[in-house]
Amino acid sequence: MSPRRNRPKGTDPSGPSAEDGRANRYGGWQSSTDWDGEEWSVRHVAGASSQGKSYRCPGCDQLIPDGVPHVVAWPQHAGVDDRRHWHKACWNARDRRTPGVRRSRNAPRF
Repeated sequence: MSPRRNRPKGTDPSGPSAEDGRANRYGGWQSSTDWDGEEWSVRHVAGASSQGKSYRCPGCDQLIPDGVPHVVAWPQHAGVDDRRHWHKACWNARDRRTPGVRRSRNAPRF
C-alpha cells in the first residue's frame, strides 16, 4: 500500500511564487473600471487587513469601522493621497449615491 498523496494534482512542487501573492497581499483582489470618464483602480480589502483603522466612506459619509471588508478606489493617474475607502454597497451604487451632508471647502474631513 502506498502512502496517501497530500498535494492535489497539478500544483507546482516549488510552491507559490512571490508574484502570485501580490494581488492578495492586502487581503483582496484588484481590478480597474471606468467611472466619470476616468479609469479607476479598485481594490477589495478584507476586514482583517484594516485592524486598528477606520475610514469615512465618501458615498454615505459614514465611518467604516476597523475590521470591516470594504473597497479602496482611486483614479489611475492619481497618487496615494487620492485613495478613498468605500463601503462595498456604496461603491456599487456610486452613480446614484452622494453624501447627504455636504461640507464646505475649509471644513475638517473628520
